[in-house]
Amino acid sequence: MILSMTGYAAAAAELDSGSLTLELRAVNHRYLDIQLRMPDELRGFEGAMREAIAAQLQRGKVECRTNYAARDAQGGAALNRELLRQLAAWNREVQAALPDARSLSVADVLRWSGVLETPVASADELRAALLDLLQGALQEFSASRAREGEKLKDFLLQRVEKIEALRNGVMPHVPAAIAAYEQKLVTRLREAMQVATAQDAWDERIRQEITLFASKIDVDEELSRLAGHLGEMRRILAQGGAVGKRLDFLMQELNREANTLGSKSVDAEVSRSAMEMKILIEQMREQIQNLE
Repeated sequence: MILSMTGYAAAAAELDSGSLTLELRAVNHRYLDIQLRMPDELRGFEGAMREAIAAQLQRGKVECRTNYAARDAQGGAALNRELLRQLAAWNREVQAALPDARSLSVADVLRWSGVLETPVASADELRAALLDLLQGALQEFSASRAREGEKLKDFLLQRVEKIEALRNGVMPHVPAAIAAYEQKLVTRLREAMQVATAQDAWDERIRQEITLFASKIDVDEELSRLAGHLGEMRRILAQGGAVGKRLDFLMQELNREANTLGSKSVDAEVSRSAMEMKILIEQMREQIQNLE
């Protein structure tokens, strides 16, 4: 599986004591850079969260935002029955001593500090809930990165096929260029040589010039290396895993061969093919920056 470094996931969980929310988002980066944004009550779990994220990611700038909203007294609260009984007893005692005193109303009782108890999660419960939530978000996050990685893989393989087609199209042009140069050279030499010269001297001079020209425009080595690099790209993409750095290195090698091919060209079609190769290589290089 090939993974993109860009991705997004969100998850939420409801606890007796409140609600947890978590968001993961990432962009490309040379190394793994984890940034955590969390409230103070969750800060103690930062180390465990970093370990969980690092166990599944190798590269990328990852931002993880978490929030914990404690449940207020109006939702999920329970009456403190012991305090309620104590208030009732105090109310009776006060009225017995002061008959004119106003009895406590329901609103008075509910406003009394401690009458409504809101569930509070322990540190262990909160830690377990947070890490479970993170694992679920990481699964969704990895799935989104895998889907994006497959799209990038298809994109790269399409460009590999186009470069291979351009490479195959270049191969017949070199012998044709040499033959055309030979004919042109013969014509020029015959026009230039006004003094009678032995035919074998002409032939020797022409052979020397053709050999020199052929060595200058010989691109067999470049075409062979291009084929090797493209084959390696296919192998790496098929193997999967963390391929970004290896593919980035291959882009440098492919670009070097395309540059050499263009510099040796004496044919407009070969020059055009070399330029097309460089455009395709640059398109691949830009997308490879997003691969883990």
